Amino acid sequence: MDLETVLEKIRASRDDMVSVMSDMIRIPAIAPVNGGDGESRRADMLMGLLEGYDSVVRDDAPDDLDPSVPRANIVARKNGRGRGTVWIVAHMDTVPAGDLGDWDSDPFEPVVRDGRIYGRGTEDNGQAILSSMFASKFIPKEILGRRSIGIAYVADEETNSKTGICHLIDKGYFTGDDVFIVPDWGTPAGDLLDVAEKNLVWLRFAVTGKSTHGSTPDSGINALRAGAELMADLSRRLEEEFPDRDPLFHPPRSTFEPTKCSRASMNVNTIPGSFEFSMDIRALPMHGIEEISAAARRIASEHAERTGAKIAVSEIQRHVSGRPSSVDGEAALALISSIEEVTGVRPRAAGVGGATCANFFRMKGYDSYVWEMGGGTLHGPNEYVVIDNMVTDALVFATLFYKLCV
Repeated sequence: MDLETVLEKIRASRDDMVSVMSDMIRIPAIAPVNGGDGESRRADMLMGLLEGYDSVVRDDAPDDLDPSVPRANIVARKNGRGRGTVWIVAHMDTVPAGDLGDWDSDPFEPVVRDGRIYGRGTEDNGQAILSSMFASKFIPKEILGRRSIGIAYVADEETNSKTGICHLIDKGYFTGDDVFIVPDWGTPAGDLLDVAEKNLVWLRFAVTGKSTHGSTPDSGINALRAGAELMADLSRRLEEEFPDRDPLFHPPRSTFEPTKCSRASMNVNTIPGSFEFSMDIRALPMHGIEEISAAARRIASEHAERTGAKIAVSEIQRHVSGRPSSVDGEAALALISSIEEVTGVRPRAAGVGGATCANFFRMKGYDSYVWEMGGGTLHGPNEYVVIDNMVTDALVFATLFYKLCV
């Protein structure tokens, strides 16, 4: 079967893509740490759709928080006659929906409107699941004279990836002969190809003061006030201490963002005795995680001494940036030319905040590439995927499979 025939079959599958995406989004896949039951039910559904592969393997890992919950991974392959596999890696898990009042519709009851599918997990990372499925669906395995075609649907990307891609890497599913494509970030024009990621560290700041009545603040230590002042000072001073810029990255600077926080008090007239917040830090690779963590702890210590509050700083997770991927090897050039042939746009290399599954391959010394036609609604309310983007991505990946596998 020639490439154009495969591409026509993909174009004709637009309605099928919408149907599969809608069925998938109705099955939440949220980590136990975020109040969910993992990816197993979603994986059960996807397993039933992966037909025509030489092998479809389910490899689950126990959740760190609740070992009774299996975190599901799927590895499917169509065997070629040469060495290596061209992998597309997508994650099945999603972040929680957040405040339902911010949504115009039920986040787990997809709505198709104006060329989009609305629902939690549509763009992140359902788009990649659907595009990889249909990119590989119509390519007969009998014509794979070179590399194999591989699809990996993984767990746990939205938390720490330990039971997802890290589990699969540790189990030896991948080799140095393989090619790794991770469609988990993109621009509307498809003009950027992610070849590098920033260092990532999440820090938690637990502030302990002394609770008292709101009318007698001098008798206590307001943990919320101390925490809020620390939060603002951390953001300002870390930006000042680490001001470097690198035009490869988007954005081109290190970022220090307060994110998750606890409820301080149940009522207005009580001075809170405890407060906790976290920061999501994405640092340019020139700045080490230990260096940034030490600066954050120093600033927290200064605030503790000044306010009398106890401030404990702990690390939630970290990802150390792997080396940038090559842009002039066979795999990169094949991907770039495939994108250009389908979209008319030749992407340029870029770095992002991360952390995608691609970085875990880079940490092993493997080149890996992140690309898709992105809309930028991931993690927000009213998340959606542009249906045309799913189709375009599938056309690009099918073209890539022909270049490297057929």
